[in-house]
Amino acid sequence: MSHIDQPVYSAGVNLKDASAVMILLHGRGATADDILSLSTHFDYPGLAYLAPQAEGYTWYPNRFIFPVEQNEPYLSAALTKIDEIVKQVDGNGIPANKIFIGGFSQGACLASEYVIRNPRRYGGLLVFSGGYIGPLNVQRQPSGDLTGMPVFIGCSDVDPHIPLQRVQETSALLKAMGADVTEKIYPQMGHTIVDDEIESARKIINKSL
Repeated sequence: MSHIDQPVYSAGVNLKDASAVMILLHGRGATADDILSLSTHFDYPGLAYLAPQAEGYTWYPNRFIFPVEQNEPYLSAALTKIDEIVKQVDGNGIPANKIFIGGFSQGACLASEYVIRNPRRYGGLLVFSGGYIGPLNVQRQPSGDLTGMPVFIGCSDVDPHIPLQRVQETSALLKAMGADVTEKIYPQMGHTIVDDEIESARKIINKSL
């Protein structure tokens, strides 16, 4: 499985005309088009939306709380794909503080993991039902400085795919790296994105733009 050769879909303004970019990562079994539908809720002038497609509609094969090596080499290929997009955005003269990275479910986990492994003061991180990748109950040390980068993390308290513990661990790690984290836990919510999460994400985008 190689994500590198898969297409990157777009919405909003053309990248060469953009003043800011949002990279959106779809969930397991979904498509880039699915996650790009979020762009209709974040309609900002000058914002380009880029969404890579995972090969086989899956970024990595096993649950995100499995040992990391059990999701290789797919996980590394997925992180490399994001990095290629970030470098392309950099090459278009858009600074890191105008780059937003977000996703839903498996894509939210991937977005979290990318930012933690590649810490810069991005415009924001939007985590819809996700958390960083790796086993539960394994202490992860903060490495790098996110210096006030805004983060939104939203999830159900009973999500069948995302343990609440990992959401809280992700919030704590990002805070320890200097991020400004807003965490919202929704009682009995399904594995979905709700309007309140969209509104919280809009606040982060407004703050950075």
